Amino acid sequence: MKMKYLKNVASIVFYEEKCIACGMCIKVCPHEVFIFEINKIKLDKRDLCMECGACSKNCPVYAIEVKQGVG
Repeated sequence: MKMKYLKNVASIVFYEEKCIACGMCIKVCPHEVFIFEINKIKLDKRDLCMECGACSKNCPVYAIEVKQGVG
């Protein structure tokens, strides 16, 4: 059975204008929420976010906010 999350409840916020495309969020996200596309990072699968906070804790420029356990 494939895991399924509720739509539009994840608290993740991605500030694309702050992002330096280092790729740390891609490396640490267990659900592959982010993708690298044309020299930019994109929040691609927001609804798969489990709000673990790994991306926000590893972002060197604070381009990601997650309120753990909200969604």
